[in-house]
Formats: sequence, C-alpha cells, structure tokens
Amino acid sequence: MIAAMDHPLIDLINAKIAQAEAEGAFDNLPGAGQPLPDCDDPENALLNRLIRENGAVPEFVSLSRELQKLRSDLLETTDRTLRTQMLRDMSMLEARIDIAKRAYSR
Repeated sequence: MIAAMDHPLIDLINAKIAQAEAEGAFDNLPGAGQPLPDCDDPENALLNRLIRENGAVPEFVSLSRELQKLRSDLLETTDRTLRTQMLRDMSMLEARIDIAKRAYSR
C-alpha cells in the first residue's frame, strides 16, 4: 500500500496548494474563522449531507409513510378480503420498519 506522502504527484499537489494559498484563493472563504459543525458520523458526513440536502429520508421513514397510507386506506375499505390482505401488508411493513430502524441506528 502506498502512503499518502509517497503519492507520485504529491509534489505537484503541494505546489498547486501553495500557489493557490499565495494567490489568496483560501482567503475570505464562507465560514472562515468559525468552528467546524458537530459531526456524529465523520466517516459518512459528506454522504449524509448530500442525502439530507437532496430530500432523501432513511428507509424506515419512507416505510412508515407507506404504513400510514395503508392504515388510512384500511379505514375506508369494507371488503373483508381486501382488509385481511391490508392487515397482512401492515404487519409486514411494521416488521420491515423495525429492521430498518435497527440498521439505521448502527
């Protein structure tokens, strides 16, 4: 395995950074001088931010929304066969939500 400092382009990279710094490219950046925000999951911070900014939700949230819709539909359904199937689907969704919550909290 090659260490970061042994990268064949490290000298070029460092020269480009030094040049940008000398030209003031890092001056007056947004948030300069401010503390970094708290981060519960530094390894996945970028991924989590991108997901959040693009409106994605954890699986258990989308499954919970689906379950809520099914419950609403159940209240309006009088067909016994359909209601039985809906109750089975709701039970399956509840199990999937529980699994997704456990996976998300890890």
